[in-house]
Amino acid sequence: RWEEVRRIRTVFTIHNIEYQGRFGSDTVDQLFGLDRGWYNDGTLQMDGDVNLMKGAMLMADAVTTVSPTYAAQLHDPAYAEGLESVVDAIGWKMHGVVNGIDTDSYDPATDPDVFAHYTAETVKAGKAENKQRLQERLHLPQRGDVPMIGMVTRLVSHKGLDLVRYAFDRLMQEDVQIVLLGSGDWAFETFFREKQGQYPEKFCYCAGFVPELARKIYAAADIFLMPSQSEPCGLAQMVACRYGTVPIVRRTGGLADSIRDCGDGEGFGFVFDTYNGEDMQKAVFRALGAYHNETDWPVLVSRCMETDFSWGRSANAYIRLYRSLGKK
Repeated sequence: RWEEVRRIRTVFTIHNIEYQGRFGSDTVDQLFGLDRGWYNDGTLQMDGDVNLMKGAMLMADAVTTVSPTYAAQLHDPAYAEGLESVVDAIGWKMHGVVNGIDTDSYDPATDPDVFAHYTAETVKAGKAENKQRLQERLHLPQRGDVPMIGMVTRLVSHKGLDLVRYAFDRLMQEDVQIVLLGSGDWAFETFFREKQGQYPEKFCYCAGFVPELARKIYAAADIFLMPSQSEPCGLAQMVACRYGTVPIVRRTGGLADSIRDCGDGEGFGFVFDTYNGEDMQKAVFRALGAYHNETDWPVLVSRCMETDFSWGRSANAYIRLYRSLGKK
């Protein structure tokens, strides 16, 4: 029976290397029921603790993560959370495959949670109605001409919220509305509550995570801001595109692999490189300038909605990987 089990091929997927499954050394046999040899020979041992992710990476026939750029970044101590030596050792069997989204669920033409349905052909009128209805719900001035920036995120540092905090007062000097939905670190929640009191005509912070409100923000916003410090893949930027909401992202992880800067004449988003508040601010100003260009902006929106973020491409990559393992 053991010989049969050993022939089974295994694939281990890292979503976020920060969460490694670390426990005290006594858990090897007492909690997991494993022979302590797995710990003593170094397979599960990392800095005096049990590290289940390390063991999985070493023992799997293939290791995947959720974007090619993130797979490459994991060789860098700045991203690998202490496991860079393990990543280097198993790099030959690591593969990066970008996630997809459920394009049937995230479809502005049928989504039951949006205020008004629309397609790529009716996006201008559809977004106008969704924006007006969301402004009404959130007690923002009902203006169709003002660009609305949406954010749906966890309020934690690696999501780039410190860049937003740095640039916030400067952005509020622009003719813009910002809607933020999320919860997380107390310091960020407190900051955004205070800013809502300071700029009630321009900014609304919605605490928590409310799925139906998230979809309303995707449908109503013109621009989606996602300035992550690190992002294994990210789904929000793909969902935003599906709803015709042009993304601003930092070039990292899956954001780099999924969003193409429009500066090349063919892209559909705004991408900045350096993790710096000034650079993020410049990207926002580029997007705001493009929004007021009545010729170019509809082209960007159309490109966003036409980009294929479905699971088809990702699934085919996994199928090819599984088949390659089956031949060994």
